[in-house]
Amino acid sequence: MIRKLAPLVFACAAVTSVSATADQLDTVIQRGTLNCGVVLDFPPMGYFDENNEPAGFDVDYCNDLGEALGVDVNVLNLTWGERIPSLVSGKTDVVIGSTSDTLERAKTVGFTYPYFVFKFQVIANEDKNIDSFDDLKDLKVGAALGTTYETEYLAYAEQQGWGKDNYTSFKSENDAYLGLYQGKVDAIISTNTNIATKLRSEEFEDFEAGPYVPNYDDVVGIIAKRDEVAWINYLNLFLVRQIRDGNMNEAYNKHFGTDAPADLIQSLRDNK
Repeated sequence: MIRKLAPLVFACAAVTSVSATADQLDTVIQRGTLNCGVVLDFPPMGYFDENNEPAGFDVDYCNDLGEALGVDVNVLNLTWGERIPSLVSGKTDVVIGSTSDTLERAKTVGFTYPYFVFKFQVIANEDKNIDSFDDLKDLKVGAALGTTYETEYLAYAEQQGWGKDNYTSFKSENDAYLGLYQGKVDAIISTNTNIATKLRSEEFEDFEAGPYVPNYDDVVGIIAKRDEVAWINYLNLFLVRQIRDGNMNEAYNKHFGTDAPADLIQSLRDNK
């Protein structure tokens, strides 16, 4: 009887061992669905198209990742502030949400290699005549809560002794642009890519792009749970293949109207 039970015990132990060591990569493949978080009020990286379907550069990357894994893709709409909590809670498997790779965030989540680089920039009505970043000193300025450009602006304002009295933090990117349009603030800080998209719209025809945040390039990565090393390794290889196979350039051309700049491609190849 003991000899008959022994193989069964060992088999159960083996199954338990496999289950215990299964990681996020295994989980996604076995589930058959990738839960991919994207900020969908940040065109052209993430937005809703005319059919109210998720679209954008980041959404294309979600779909490419799902295709590589051989699974379906469930795109989840997140605010800036929900990106990290969605991973911690298990709501998302991965967030492709233009997340700046700061050392502070890396204490909570794991980052991949960079997949895009932004500039932080001012947008304001043409009549504000903003020629330099220091012209913001006496203006009402805003930005979306939880963004790196909010952090960078506030750090610069503190360094210059401006204080925070004229600053407004908005819940989302859309709220920031709405506040600018309605005159609640004189200027907002956003990314060069989003500003370029907004300036093509009728609502912002009287606005213009202003100066960049001094001495700052915003390098962003995909984020996942910090302890999912095999999953992050897979995501890193995915990003390498996106460039090597031409998918990155195809997505850039689709959403920005030109081929990806050579210096951007080289920067991503160098992982910086």
